[in-house]
Amino acid sequence: MSEHPVHPVHPVPPEQRGHGGPEPEAIRFFGTTWVGHDGGYALRRVVVAAGSLVATVAACFALRFAYEGLEIADVGAFVGVLVIAVFSVCGAIAFRGTWDGFQRRPADPAREESLRSVRTIGFIGSLVAYFLRSLVEAPGEGLRRREYETAVVQYERRRSARAGNPAARGGGNGRKPKRK
Repeated sequence: MSEHPVHPVHPVPPEQRGHGGPEPEAIRFFGTTWVGHDGGYALRRVVVAAGSLVATVAACFALRFAYEGLEIADVGAFVGVLVIAVFSVCGAIAFRGTWDGFQRRPADPAREESLRSVRTIGFIGSLVAYFLRSLVEAPGEGLRRREYETAVVQYERRRSARAGNPAARGGGNGRKPKRK
């Protein structure tokens, strides 16, 4: 599952509104509650973990029924093994891609786009990664927290560099030094 910015489910905390600084990026199902772990954050994590686990189990049953359909159609052992191999490999690729997406932004977005069909076939791998990550944190929270904290530090650094009277910084008299 790719993490696209969505409208926040929960508004930005009051201490972060109106200061003109960076805004935290919303996470699907969590909005900006991940910033302060407020607004039902813990309950949302439980619901997301349970929901992704239920979706994973349902998907496994759906694939099992599809495989039984192949057995009923008597397509042969080769096709059965091929279907299992394709879903296993695609599931592993989807798991790895989803898990890596929680930790860092893709270096090559075009490559990620080209793997979309593989990740769609291996959707169970993405669901498992989402479930496992939601046991620890909101999926993608660590990445977004690092980016947000870096943006806040950079903003504060720029803001403090601009503070005060600009004429006072140039040597006291407000004039440019003469060239020699």
